Amino acid sequence: MKKNYNLKKRKKMLYDVMCCKEYTPMRAKDMAVLLQIPAGKREELHKTLDALLEEGKITVNKRGRYEAVREEKRKDAKKSGKKERIGEKREKKEKRGKNKREEAYLTGTFISNPKGFGFVEIEDEETDIYIPEENTCGAFYKDLVQIQIVKEEREGHRREGKVVKILEHTVTSVVGTVEKSDSFGFLIPDNRKITKDIFIPIECMKNAVTGDKAIAQIKKYGSSKRNPEGKIIEILGHEGEKGVDVLSVAKSYELPMEFPEKVMNQAEKIKTELNEGDFFGRMDLRDWTMVTIDGEDAKDLDDAVSLTKEGEFYRLGVHIADVSNYVQYNSALDREALKRGTSVYLVDRVIPMLPKKLSNGICSLNAGEDRLALSCLMDIDKKGNVVGHKIAETVIHVTERMTYTNVNKILTHADEAVTKKYQELVPMFFLMKELSEIVRKNRKKRGAIDFDFPESKVILDENGKPVDIYEYEHNSATDLIEDFMLLANETVAEEYYFNEIPFVYRTHEEPDSEKIESVFSMIRAGKIKVKKAKENVSPKEIQQVLKEIEGLECEPFFARLLLRSMKQAKYTTDCIGHFGLAARYYCHFTSPIRRYPDLQIHRIIKENLRSRMTKEKKQHYKEILPDVASRSSMLERRAEEVERETVKMKKAEYMMAHIGEEFEGIISGVTEWGFYVELSNTIEGLVHVNLLTDDYYEYDREHYTLTGEDTGKVYKMGQKIRVKVLRADLATRTVDFLPAKEKTAVFSYLDEE
Repeated sequence: MKKNYNLKKRKKMLYDVMCCKEYTPMRAKDMAVLLQIPAGKREELHKTLDALLEEGKITVNKRGRYEAVREEKRKDAKKSGKKERIGEKREKKEKRGKNKREEAYLTGTFISNPKGFGFVEIEDEETDIYIPEENTCGAFYKDLVQIQIVKEEREGHRREGKVVKILEHTVTSVVGTVEKSDSFGFLIPDNRKITKDIFIPIECMKNAVTGDKAIAQIKKYGSSKRNPEGKIIEILGHEGEKGVDVLSVAKSYELPMEFPEKVMNQAEKIKTELNEGDFFGRMDLRDWTMVTIDGEDAKDLDDAVSLTKEGEFYRLGVHIADVSNYVQYNSALDREALKRGTSVYLVDRVIPMLPKKLSNGICSLNAGEDRLALSCLMDIDKKGNVVGHKIAETVIHVTERMTYTNVNKILTHADEAVTKKYQELVPMFFLMKELSEIVRKNRKKRGAIDFDFPESKVILDENGKPVDIYEYEHNSATDLIEDFMLLANETVAEEYYFNEIPFVYRTHEEPDSEKIESVFSMIRAGKIKVKKAKENVSPKEIQQVLKEIEGLECEPFFARLLLRSMKQAKYTTDCIGHFGLAARYYCHFTSPIRRYPDLQIHRIIKENLRSRMTKEKKQHYKEILPDVASRSSMLERRAEEVERETVKMKKAEYMMAHIGEEFEGIISGVTEWGFYVELSNTIEGLVHVNLLTDDYYEYDREHYTLTGEDTGKVYKMGQKIRVKVLRADLATRTVDFLPAKEKTAVFSYLDEE
């Protein structure tokens, strides 16, 4: 009886929500987030929705979103003598609802595979649905499709479905290589998941020739028997020309490369120097000793630091370029910055969020020049706690432009000449190191997680060809800047949380308990101690696991598994904390030149400092900030992906010049299809198990090993191994290795290809 009562209550609550005028049709996952239903309770939500569908009180639209059939309509119909017709309609709706469940129609994104089959990603489901080639219905890459389940999940096999309807084509243009004949041409897509070449009529070639890298706009999407058709809309350059490869990747992600004329005109009107009128109402910190510390090639310097010590207290200043002074809300500059979301750092270029006149000019904290800033001035005790702070609009004058390399040389006593050159600043640098170590220790004590994976540095020659790749090393200088920026971000976020002012936070949710437990089970199977006090893991427990595996052969593999079990950090308007940093309050305040959320919160801070945060202003920010947060998160993910892809491409290109050569590496991952080897220069390649011809290898899923049945040879995580470069593929951005002593000939494999 109680169960039925609870269901009745849930149905009423859900139906009332859907009847609200503010409600817009949404999927079950979005509804769960809106109603704050935890993952483990979402089955009850689905049961309630099914019950409402059966009663005909709600419907599912073609995009898989739920909407109400309003009660008023049924009452009006009853009053006008249409009771019987309503009953008939309800019966039909109930029948349709049952049919929907029986046929298991789902809506998702189709991801094609070069071999012809594909998968459909469903928004609120973790496992993709397999679509055999004969059931793709001619769906194009990333089409929004409606599918029907034809086979349920069984051991070793995921669910299988068929596409019943293509709802929307989301890909409208394709980047690729032109092949031209006398009367027509084709564009061969760079993206291998686009399985068919794009047919280009001769009149739509735009003077493109064979070997050109170009963009084609799709006019017809074709079918299972017919190629898509398009027209060339932009020629990027000829294959092999300097920078065309990176440009092609950037264009495939639809990154905006050039600023619109209106934006450039607005940037040109901004003055390049300050005058006394600009300083009105600001704290004048021009006599403070402060420095910028960045990489040698950095040009957009948006943060400076200052530090003194009075008694037991450190006085740390983090001074951030006041970009919002020049980029006004809803101006052409602002709209373009929001459209870009972030600067993108590719291997051979930077695609900035703002025009260079701002990012490298008046907004850059160049040494020896007066600049406007927003400063976070913190008093810190000997335990690393911020015991007092002030956020203020300031005018500053950077004393010296320092590099990570030179500051590290000073702190490690590695170069007397550098130390002598900056001797007046040396005491401040050592004080910074002292405070940095205290702050880092304090952060680690509360449980902050440090995944210390190597970053790649790619060196290109004058023709854009990779000539060296090595691990980018963090040092004491990079550490102290990171520590100070994190501290400022936390301090600002905490103040605005308690001010109860609409804000954009940088948040990182707890990992899914099932995902993290599966990783812990794998680690325990390796006889490594893992403790978890509650169902939800704490940052400190993750930190402890990383400490347990530190230095072990399995460390790289398990550390990566732990990282992949984490959720992605994102921007939100709710302050739910940052799991990875073990921080209750966190935001991005320190990089307004290259991140839009930082620029947006600078505006909010200044409105508050100037006592202009009225009720109307608060309402304005409540309305615009959710879109700013979600859009910025999406654009950040795009930037990370394109940055990663260009690095992978240059790594493959670098290894093309080393085919047949041998390198020392470490096995970084073991799977049933082979094992991955990471070289000291951060390049990772795969050894395919079917090419190990000296034996048949059996995969041990529990211990992540491959063992030869006859020879007993074992390949396992963390094992040092000498490998030979078998091949490198620019199109797939992959590298293949063979064990150096393996008998399989490189040439016989390449001949097979």
